[in-house]
Amino acid sequence: MKYIITLAIALSCFSCISIKADVTNTESIEQSESQASAEAAIRLVMAEQEVAWNTHDLEGFMQGYWKSETLKFYGSSGLTQGWNQTLANYKKGYPSKAESGTLKFEIKDISKIEGDNYWVMGAYHLKRDIGDAHGPFLIIFKKINGEWKIIADMSC
Repeated sequence: MKYIITLAIALSCFSCISIKADVTNTESIEQSESQASAEAAIRLVMAEQEVAWNTHDLEGFMQGYWKSETLKFYGSSGLTQGWNQTLANYKKGYPSKAESGTLKFEIKDISKIEGDNYWVMGAYHLKRDIGDAHGPFLIIFKKINGEWKIIADMSC
């Protein structure tokens, strides 16, 4: 009888460990799928930005950014706050297709920060007749109202 009770206890402990391992594994898979989905959506936003930029559609390019006055952009001329001011700066700096050229993003890393916040590290390359331009960037994306938007951008 003692043997049967010991065996029953051992089996129940083993099954609890097994269930815990399965739950942990399932959570890990779901989290991995969620991150892969976020990464794909962020890459899509950036691909759409490339298309808009390459047709000199600066308003279309800005659709990837959070349309808020708390948007932050840090570049060679310092800190810019707000969607409207960021667009105005793009229009001033790239008044024609000759200045904007052809944009290609080189994404090096997309990492989850916390919740629905991710950073993207990489480089941009502008091919232009007036001289090419390139440099690194660090962009922070946040999922807002079901859409991935850039809330902060540091491009050099």
